[in-house]
Amino acid sequence: MSNPIADLSYRNYDGPLTSPQARWWSIARQSISQGIKKKFFVTLSLLSASFYFVLLIVFYFVEVLNPAQAPGDKNPLLSMIKWNEQFLNAFSTSQLWLLLLALLIGSGSIANDNRANALLVYLSKPCTKLDYLIGKWVGIFIPLAVVTAIPTFLFYFYCLMSYREYGFLSQDPWLIVRLVFMIILPAAFHASVAMGISSLFNQGRIAGAVYAAIYFMTLFFTKFMQVAWIFSFRKGGSESSGSQFVANLYYMSVDGLQIGLAKHVLGTRGGLMFPGQGMSGQMRPRTGKGLGGANAPPQMNPAELIPTYGSLWLLTAVYLGCCGLALFVAWRRVRAVEVIGG
Repeated sequence: MSNPIADLSYRNYDGPLTSPQARWWSIARQSISQGIKKKFFVTLSLLSASFYFVLLIVFYFVEVLNPAQAPGDKNPLLSMIKWNEQFLNAFSTSQLWLLLLALLIGSGSIANDNRANALLVYLSKPCTKLDYLIGKWVGIFIPLAVVTAIPTFLFYFYCLMSYREYGFLSQDPWLIVRLVFMIILPAAFHASVAMGISSLFNQGRIAGAVYAAIYFMTLFFTKFMQVAWIFSFRKGGSESSGSQFVANLYYMSVDGLQIGLAKHVLGTRGGLMFPGQGMSGQMRPRTGKGLGGANAPPQMNPAELIPTYGSLWLLTAVYLGCCGLALFVAWRRVRAVEVIGG
């Protein structure tokens, strides 16, 4: 008597079983893996750190071409440096590159899932909407935070080892803690807003175009506010006058919110690389006494071309409001919808 044919295509799973508590991490890990493998990720990451390379080159030539006058003396140019301002300058110049990175890894985070009807698969598994959104948010946040943190901390520890005699540590012993908060600012903002915009569309390219349009429209608006600020000082304005309202509007952009908050976090108004070269660090109009005589318009030093501080409470409220609104939109838009043909 012949034996019955056994189905050999099925095997019971006898591997390890783990708790589904970190369901969001599976989604985040997949998002991170896809993001860092994209074509221009490394290039944009290096460009976002370009100002740190510029600083290293400048400091090297300053030491070579303008050495101390005698053994044991300090280099006069390096002695002028305010170190927190250098981190602010690097942070400010990286804003466009961080935006492009956010568009690269975040604009399609939910939009592409909408197009592929993947939400039906995600949310049919033991995965809640909250797990899905946290995973997508972390999948954008971590790459942006790492890209910002690596050059920042490498530059910090290089300066700590090389320029302690020039006040790198004594100027602000808590600088490294401030830098941690500075690094979180763009990563959290872009992760929230990019995810919220992405949830509104079915194509990542359209979501990316919308976010880019918002970025440049608000950037152009702040440039108009900068012109208004300069004219207010040429007419003898001051920080305590109505020009403070213009200063607050100057920071009402995607990068302006982050730069304005970074100024408060780092405790600096911003400045040139070497403050002694015409940078006062104070916002004060000066009466011209040159060709125009005593009636000449006030002269502007470079510090007066950009408003110093925006209101901390206003910047924080708008920053959190934008992030909260974007996350709320994503929460409302993410849902599994099954289309059944009639």
